[in-house]
Amino acid sequence: MMNYQEALSYIHSVSWLGSKPGLDRITELCRRIGNPQDSLRFIHVAGTNGKGSFCAMLESVLRASGYETGLFTSPYIEHFRERMQVSGKPITEEELAEITSYVRPHAEAMEDTPTEFELVTAISFLYFKRKGCRIVILETGMGGRLDSTNVIHPPIMSVITGISTDHTEYLGDTPAQIAAEKAGIIKPGSIVLYGGGKDESVQAIIEQKAADEGCSFHCVDQSALSNVCLTIDGTSFDYGPHKNLHIQLCGDYQPINAAKVITAADILRHGGVKITDDSLRIGLANATWKGRFEVLAREPDVIFDGAHNIEGMQHALSSMQGYYPNKKIAIVMGVMKDKEYEQMVQMLAPICDRAFTAAPSNPRALSSEELAKVFASHGIYATAFTSFESAAKEAFQYAAKQGIPLFCLGSLYSYAAFKHTINQLKIHKETK
Repeated sequence: MMNYQEALSYIHSVSWLGSKPGLDRITELCRRIGNPQDSLRFIHVAGTNGKGSFCAMLESVLRASGYETGLFTSPYIEHFRERMQVSGKPITEEELAEITSYVRPHAEAMEDTPTEFELVTAISFLYFKRKGCRIVILETGMGGRLDSTNVIHPPIMSVITGISTDHTEYLGDTPAQIAAEKAGIIKPGSIVLYGGGKDESVQAIIEQKAADEGCSFHCVDQSALSNVCLTIDGTSFDYGPHKNLHIQLCGDYQPINAAKVITAADILRHGGVKITDDSLRIGLANATWKGRFEVLAREPDVIFDGAHNIEGMQHALSSMQGYYPNKKIAIVMGVMKDKEYEQMVQMLAPICDRAFTAAPSNPRALSSEELAKVFASHGIYATAFTSFESAAKEAFQYAAKQGIPLFCLGSLYSYAAFKHTINQLKIHKETK
């Protein structure tokens, strides 16, 4: 049997040469390992932004309601084992090694070998089955219709959190095309929940797909959100009849994500899932999620937000201006070269005091020098660094000296290095 590091090396070595759309490989791999997904009940979640926060909050609510939950998310933010969790705890190194050792010969026996994401999906299904999960919150990768998670039978509920343009090379150039791809998770007889948005044509596509599959369709009423109070220590709000709710998650978009979770919970309990008002309140209050307007330090305030597309950056920018009105900020940033980084920098320029750029640890990353040039073209003094550790250290010292907040933006691939450095700087500061 492989050990944990050998299992990780094998998983990362498997045909990760770009996306290979299609369900044939995952269907064959699942069949070879006994179709573990067929014995599980799923809530299947797709969408451009907000999937992770939604999944984390809904899982916390179901766990507070007494359910043994599974949670599958991607990409991982700090360590690989986060991608598959049972009742809030990541898979252990030993369990991952054992299950990967079992799945490996089945994968290698296939003529068309699975991609990394397909392999991880199959490993997760087997893990959740072995753990006896009652309900699994299953987040898609980047798509829907041809995403490997779509091998499941009709779930309890199919959720599409929202639609905007991202991964256009795979999903289409317009919101309508992307909506059609993500609506591909809708299966006959399931409940469908759409998170809502300004584009009525997108909702019409999802609603029509639900009708075609004989599904009940529900849309989140974002106008029922009221009395929102945002502080750097958390957020309180009312949603319809649900009063004085609190979440730890920061960001002015998180109450909207919470409204989607509350709507899902209300629908689920009418369908027989046992969720009380107390467990809803407790689950929301206890939910945590890394990398989305996450406060990592105070004095100076250091915040990480993995905004990596235009809509995500709009939400991050709106939150920054809400928490720190009329205040300049320091920015550490790294992006993938296939993102709309020039437009994102243009959005940030009016509030950016100084930028510190670094390349995330990914072959698709834009060089720190190129990103620094973009900031400079918008009149922002920017320094390029060879690592996120060095960029974070310099930026932290600058923000502390200037008395301004520090934000790390652009890619979740930078999270681990940035957080580790900030934690070390905090320890050093506290021991001085």
